[in-house]
Order: sequence, then C-alpha cells, then structure tokens
Amino acid sequence: MRWGVEEADLDFQSQGRFARVRVVLRGGLVGAVTYSGLVILLIIRIFERPFFRVRRPITPWITRGVCRFAFWGMGMPLRISGKPMKHHGAIVANHASWLDIFALNAMQNIYFVAKSEVAGWVGIGWLARATGTEFIARKSSQAAVQRRVFEDRLNAGHRLVFFPEGTSSDGLRVLPFKSTLFAAFFEPELKRSLWVQPVSVVYHAPEDQEPRFYGWWGDMEFAPHLLRVLGQSPQGCVEVIFHEPLKVDEFSDRKVLAQACEDKVRSGLRAALEHAI
Repeated sequence: MRWGVEEADLDFQSQGRFARVRVVLRGGLVGAVTYSGLVILLIIRIFERPFFRVRRPITPWITRGVCRFAFWGMGMPLRISGKPMKHHGAIVANHASWLDIFALNAMQNIYFVAKSEVAGWVGIGWLARATGTEFIARKSSQAAVQRRVFEDRLNAGHRLVFFPEGTSSDGLRVLPFKSTLFAAFFEPELKRSLWVQPVSVVYHAPEDQEPRFYGWWGDMEFAPHLLRVLGQSPQGCVEVIFHEPLKVDEFSDRKVLAQACEDKVRSGLRAALEHAI
C-alpha cells in the first residue's frame, strides 16, 4: 500500500456547510486557551527558574491542563490504556501527527526531544521552547553533546519523550526505530536506574473519513491539516496505550532495547486498529 502525501485529501471545505463555523469556534477557543496558558506558564517560570533551575515542579501541570482542554475543545475524545510509569526514565512512542504532542502531554508531566528544525516553526516552536522541549541536531558529530544533555535532564528527574522513528507516518504503521538516541540510556550513571516505557499512539478516524485522517506526514502543510481536524464532525478519537516499562540494564545494548520498544509499540498499534474494525 502506498502512502505518499499526494494521496491525502486536505480540503476541509468538503466536510459540510458548518465546517467553517466549527473551525472558527474551535480554533478560537483552543487557540485562546493555549496561548493564555503559555502566558501564565512564562510568568510562573520567572519565579520557578531561580528556585528550581532545570527542575519544573509547577509549570508542567499547566501544559498538561491545556493539552487536555485542547481535545475537549476540538470535540475529540481522548482514551488511555495502561498506566504511565512512575519509574525514573524515558518514554518512546510512534509518531503520526502534531496531535501526538497534545495527546502525550495530556497524560503526564513530560518533556519532548525534538529535531532542531522545530524550534524555528512559527507558533509551535515558541510553545515547544516554553514547555521545556530539548532540541537536537541529528548529526553524528553532536552525539556526545546530546548524550550529556540527556543525562543532565534525566538526572534532574525529567521524563523525556522520544520519537525513535525520526519522522512521522500516516498513523497506520510504525516505521523502524533508530537506535542512536537510545545510547544515552546506557551511560554508566543512568543504566542501572533507568526505565523506558513504550507507548502506542493510535488514531481512530471518523466513520465517514479514511483511516489516515489524523495522520500528518511527509510534506503536508500544517495549516490545511489543522483546519481539516478542527472542521470535522463527528470526530474520531485518539487512544494512548502505555505498555509495561522496560528496565534498561536488562538489555545488552541500545539496538536490542530499541527493537524491543519497536515491537511493543507496533503490536499495540496493530491490535488497537484491528479491534476497532
């Protein structure tokens, strides 16, 4: 099955006579709450930073609340299976849409690891910086620097979220996990105490839309996809499946751990999609 971007129909105007109204109302509501939350977060961070430095005991709760509200504002149910781990460690998930960021943030206090290009995206880049996202350059020459940054964040108690596929898919498959970012988990100071939790993010499309409705990949532009999601009625839903955490020191190396995580995420996605049919 081919899944090129040219196959995706992003014309939200075909969604009915009230699609434009839904876009304005939902977009205005979600946008207002999101950027109001950002202002509040930045103000609190002014006082939080001097006392706690890299630690953020307060502001992640604002991010979590805003992301939960976003799904309510879009009329899109958010389901959860399994439980977020309480261990010290990181989360690895499949990547299908910009909605992943909202879905995962809504469940627990986390910090994303994103490619450096995201920092320059209008609107999204600002939000990412404010919420503590760690930006990385995907270059082998930067690997040592990145490992040190990850160590500092993990040692500070941050739960980092990685998308090991390195790019997004159409939501119906899991691409092979790249093991490079798993190397930081095997540093001597972290290996014995660190856990990694695989998470499957599953999008169930609206009944009148194709299965890849919520997928955002390739060269798709953000604005048309956003309009299409906001204009949809009735909505489908997103399901976040938390698998059992894996203890890092029970795996021989990063490649074995990456493969184990990939298998868990892929099986979770496949089972959820098959169950919905």
